[in-house]
Amino acid sequence: MGRRYSNLVAIIAGSAISICAGAAANAQPHGQQGGGGRPGPAPHRAPTMNNPRDRFLALPPQDRQIFQKNAERWMQMGPEERMIMREREKIYRARVNREVDAALRDSGLRLDAERRAQFEQRYLQERRRIEHSLRQEVESKRQEELPALQERLKKEFGQPSSSSSSTIAPGTSASPKK
Repeated sequence: MGRRYSNLVAIIAGSAISICAGAAANAQPHGQQGGGGRPGPAPHRAPTMNNPRDRFLALPPQDRQIFQKNAERWMQMGPEERMIMREREKIYRARVNREVDAALRDSGLRLDAERRAQFEQRYLQERRRIEHSLRQEVESKRQEELPALQERLKKEFGQPSSSSSSTIAPGTSASPKK
């Protein structure tokens, strides 16, 4: 099983790398005019190598680590879970594509196919950046509020209850409403 498992992991990882690297290569902005680029380090460009292993090794260390964790998680999923994940991804992509079309329509721009593809890639790139930032904000706010929640629950459930009605949430009645 060990060799078969490692071969399967290599095939899945190689396929995923080629898909991700191809998407990453397409997701990078193509030659920005003027000084309107984002501040910070230059975006990482995926190599044009055909070998998935070379593409994987060319990824930044953090991206490699994320990819490996995702590949391991994928390998541990059952067929039903994989199917559900694929369906969620299809739904997400369809929603994002509708939003890209709406953003392009709302902008009033009339672009040829190449410029439209660049617009879509840039929109998706910036959207991922925004979503990542929002997830970080939500997580930090959650971490800030958890100690207070734990303390409230400790006080609420630490007191000896005289009856089961004391566990009812504040502002609710124990008697049914008619």
